Amino acid sequence: MNTLKKTLALVATLAMASTAFVGCGEEEKKDDAPKTEATKAATEAPADDATDAPAADATEAPAADGAIDASVGTGGDTLTIAAWNPDDVPFLIAQWKGLDYKTVVDQLTNGEVEGVNFINMGVQGGQAAESYNQLLATGEDLDVYFCEADWALQFINDDSKTLALDKLGLTDASFPNINAYTDEIGKDLNGVRKGVSWQAAAGGFGYNARLAEEYLGVTSPEQMQEKVADWDKFVATAQEVSTKSNNSCALAASIGGIWQAFACGRTTPWVVDNKLQIDDFCKDYAETVKALWDCGGVAKNEQWSTDWTAAGTTGNVMGYFVSTWGFGGFFKDAAGGIGGAEYGNWNLVQGPTPFYWGGTWMVVHPNTDNGEEARDFIISACSDEEQMSEFAKNKPEYVNNTVVMDSLISANTVFNPEISGNFKDGQNYFAELSETAKGIDFKGLITEHDATVKADFQKAIKEQYLEGGKTYDEAIDEFKNLVAEHITTIDVD
Repeated sequence: MNTLKKTLALVATLAMASTAFVGCGEEEKKDDAPKTEATKAATEAPADDATDAPAADATEAPAADGAIDASVGTGGDTLTIAAWNPDDVPFLIAQWKGLDYKTVVDQLTNGEVEGVNFINMGVQGGQAAESYNQLLATGEDLDVYFCEADWALQFINDDSKTLALDKLGLTDASFPNINAYTDEIGKDLNGVRKGVSWQAAAGGFGYNARLAEEYLGVTSPEQMQEKVADWDKFVATAQEVSTKSNNSCALAASIGGIWQAFACGRTTPWVVDNKLQIDDFCKDYAETVKALWDCGGVAKNEQWSTDWTAAGTTGNVMGYFVSTWGFGGFFKDAAGGIGGAEYGNWNLVQGPTPFYWGGTWMVVHPNTDNGEEARDFIISACSDEEQMSEFAKNKPEYVNNTVVMDSLISANTVFNPEISGNFKDGQNYFAELSETAKGIDFKGLITEHDATVKADFQKAIKEQYLEGGKTYDEAIDEFKNLVAEHITTIDVD
């Protein structure tokens, strides 16, 4: 093992000991963000969830559509898998290999999983791209790695960094029931599949039902959805909450969460013909969030801070925008955890707009020397419906397979009692997101620059327009300056 691998292995060991669920959102996660509850939930699933029982042998999964291409390396002794944190990969490996969810993290840290090396880079999601590029530049062993939605295309569109999955015998027919938006992100500019996701990250608006009844007279999710059905209604309801609570309660926990939802309403790509696109959407967002900011409708805590999460336990925040991966993490923490001040008082609605938040795609390095193992790992996570169903229940996770999720939801599956217990009247929270996951459509809207452009836009609006007292036009000028600084290859004027 050379110096780089030793370093990465050490980082993995240290980070895996201290890092837990933070999700895969596009914003940078603070080091002090709540990260312990979801991994604990995943590893403490009840015995009847069969987390201790070996999963079906991956070799029994449905056969791939074709043989592995002769150009793909095989026969390597170790399948090396890399990701920026250990929130998902160890449990995907456990499901594939038939290992115990409760011990797999330690087993991987200690090098006890035969034939598998997991590199946990121990960075935030937005830093992973740079870390991958550094690793790829060294020529070190790497077989499978994980890319986040907003920057996945910079790898998927580069044949030197990602392998076409048909080289592994995997075609569209291998993944017949994946959600449409995940399908788009997994393909390069020529429509060639380079990546596939095991998860669908549809989002909704989770709200404190006790506070909603106190300040809005709302007694059901259906009534609440009417109050927040579009952004104009959301602002009006936020103003109502502020007034009736004497400005002590905000409807939304942060502008960061609002941005995650609002950004999915964009109908024009951020970059077209190498030119930055600033349209009515930008002004609509700025005016919406300013109205919320000025009336006290959105709390001013920093996203991912401990104050942001703790606000849910104080009665000072009514709701959080949350995605499928967040229910066992920050959303449960915002209730105070099991037995916390607001645990069990929450419900979920779609909110003002269908949206997704984050999501991760599995890709394969062209220089893999473990093509067969890489294929089998992908099949286990993203194609084998029996394996995916077990993962959905045991992790738990909203897996990227409409047939699997429809079956589990219709059976009123309790995906995890600790997470489900946070919802008032036993609401089936995944059922609420099912149609959203199926209906999200971003065909032609995603570009390789999205992570940078979106972060720069949000920064300019927040710091210039909301906090700095500048005009909208001045904030947009700052937005252009930031993009020009960070992406020198596109026209910002």
